[in-house]
Amino acid sequence: MKFWQFLRRNLPILVVSIAYLWSTIAIFSYRAKQAPPDAKITLRIGHWQLEPGVRTGFDALATEYQKLHPEVYIVQDAVPESTYSQWLTTQVMGGTASDIVEAGLLSPALLLSYYSRYFLPLNNYVNLPNPYNTGTTLAGEPWRNTFKDGMRAGYIEELQSYMAVPLAQFAYRIVYNRDLYHKLTGRTTPPSNYRDFITVCEQIRQQCDAHGHPYIPIAASSYHIGMWDSTMCEPLTFAALRKLDFNRDGTVGEDEFFAGIATHRIDFNFPPFVARFQMLHELTPFMPVGVTGLSRDEAVFLFAQQRAVFITSGTWDALSLREQARDTFDVGVLDFPLPAQDDPEFGQFLEGPVYDRTFAGMPFVITRTCKHPEVALDFLQFLSSQRGNTEFNRHIGWIPSIRGSEMPPALPGYEPHLEGVYGAMPMTLGGDTNVKWQQLLALFMINQIDYTSMTAQYLAYYRDHAPKEFAELQRDNQRGAVREEQLMAGLRARAMLAPPATSMAAWIRYRQLETDRLLMRDLRSSLLVKLISDGPVTNATDPYEISPAALANVRRQLEGNR
Repeated sequence: MKFWQFLRRNLPILVVSIAYLWSTIAIFSYRAKQAPPDAKITLRIGHWQLEPGVRTGFDALATEYQKLHPEVYIVQDAVPESTYSQWLTTQVMGGTASDIVEAGLLSPALLLSYYSRYFLPLNNYVNLPNPYNTGTTLAGEPWRNTFKDGMRAGYIEELQSYMAVPLAQFAYRIVYNRDLYHKLTGRTTPPSNYRDFITVCEQIRQQCDAHGHPYIPIAASSYHIGMWDSTMCEPLTFAALRKLDFNRDGTVGEDEFFAGIATHRIDFNFPPFVARFQMLHELTPFMPVGVTGLSRDEAVFLFAQQRAVFITSGTWDALSLREQARDTFDVGVLDFPLPAQDDPEFGQFLEGPVYDRTFAGMPFVITRTCKHPEVALDFLQFLSSQRGNTEFNRHIGWIPSIRGSEMPPALPGYEPHLEGVYGAMPMTLGGDTNVKWQQLLALFMINQIDYTSMTAQYLAYYRDHAPKEFAELQRDNQRGAVREEQLMAGLRARAMLAPPATSMAAWIRYRQLETDRLLMRDLRSSLLVKLISDGPVTNATDPYEISPAALANVRRQLEGNR
């Protein structure tokens, strides 16, 4: 009797425990079968990249690595993007995560906690040479300096640590159906500027297919529309840089934008801001109805079914779009068409060619449950070597993240533009303002509210919530101070003990890092706090003063690049 009472009382716990035990045994037995019996070390790498060539690239590099290290066997855990966040969460919490995993597809706050709890920092290795660069132009250089972005994409500011190894770079371009474009417009060359592009889109929108369905000029979704905005519309706001870049680092940070709004140095009536959303308002009618509610796959389906002419794409989609069009239609690649200098609405706001904010991606981290972290680190160094990264991205058709690596031949038209202007209008400061802004922006893009209503509603919310988010940002800025002090103490001791031949270089490095990481960080933060506490100002002096001659030179360069 007591046994049955115990069973009834604890049945749910017993069922869950048995299920957990069974799943654990199943996972480990399945993984054991994947590795050959003679493998001494099995290294697992988990990711969500199911695009053509990614798994082939990993397999090819794993084979090359195993030639150098026969005792190591590498297995991929390729998980669909739609379930990757759930998979990663259950794996790291259950202690069964792959040895190396791709970090992402989680909210920023949650991902930050994962970096802190479940992944290993790389600080002890990023300043040492990558051994697999021996014999190349990068031999002897610190590992982080071999990345095109200085490994910035792998550095987590809140933790003041290098955590991830980015394996590729990405850029946006417009892909178009050459055959359908010619059929609907009679043209063979793509649009040369913004007005020409609008004319072509209007011409396409007026026509229907054999079933009476109208053609869609731009295949887009909630996933794609941000690419159009950031690459075509937001660069019109570059002039805000001269008003809001208080620390003169060449960008407008979210905190600097808040300081500008809080002190009335700028508002949403600033003409470049209005121009950005006017252009976005002109583009959205050429996208599918309800664009903000469509998924990425729905937009790609429209393009693949030849119901749309244009679609924006990152380099990660370049090969897959070509593959879907193979034997059906010819695809072309073009830059985003920009307004001409004499454009009556936007020409005065575009101060130069648009800079490609090529960003490093595919960030891979080592999990704390990895049994052989030194082997995992070694394999990541192999993947991020000059030769290895070139070969890896050649299989995929993506841009390598390592300096001196060759662009894959499959990416004509995707060469990054490394000089130009960019957006200077970061609208959100934290989680609450981001949610509110996305809600209002979606309504704007489907013509439910206009620009004036959108910005008025957002400004009221922003003034109420942004101060709290700004204060949290300042607290985050101080949380890494202890770790920075420890790093500086180590560098100071190394400089004091360095031999005469290298002591000068060691002291220069120490002073530079001390200035950038400790002194200037606090000074920049204190400057914004003081600006905000001083309250609204009138006739404030801008951080920059640019002469008319310099602006005229920029415009000459712009015309020379058209």
